[in-house]
Amino acid sequence: MRAEIQLDMNIKQIKTNEYAAYYANYIHAVSDEYSLVEELEISVHRLIKFVQNIPMDKFDYRYAPDKWTIKDILLHLIDAERIFAYRALRFARRDATPLPSFDEDAYVVHARANSRNIQDLLSELATVRQATLAMFKTFSDEDLCQIGIASGQPMSVRALGFVIIGHQNHHQRVFQERYLNQ
Repeated sequence: MRAEIQLDMNIKQIKTNEYAAYYANYIHAVSDEYSLVEELEISVHRLIKFVQNIPMDKFDYRYAPDKWTIKDILLHLIDAERIFAYRALRFARRDATPLPSFDEDAYVVHARANSRNIQDLLSELATVRQATLAMFKTFSDEDLCQIGIASGQPMSVRALGFVIIGHQNHHQRVFQERYLNQ
């Protein structure tokens, strides 16, 4: 018999041994106001609304020569969410195979985000989040607590869900501070 599905998992339940130290900033960037599933749903709408209010001339702007554009960052969020969700699936299914890291800079170089329009990127972001959300809604409490190895570090399924949210929140804050307040 399948374990009961737990939809009220909260960030307060995460322990520091469930994620690598370099993810702490993302974990701490998530509010404890909502459950994991609620925040996965709410946060993507919050980001999309935020991005839709950015002036068009800012989407290809770089605040320094070697920095990514807003479009680059949006596609980075999409790619990273796909990778984090894949890791969550593997760990929830009890796959003990250690998973490698990924080179986010190489992804951005080859993604060609700046040749795409902003609405297309936002639609893809929403689609990826819907898939992530659908998957997380199927995870039981036992599934969410499963820990696997990614990038040589332990990571729980639930921590991956919160990292997806915190990573997005981090970049939204970067948009505000480095791209819009210039």
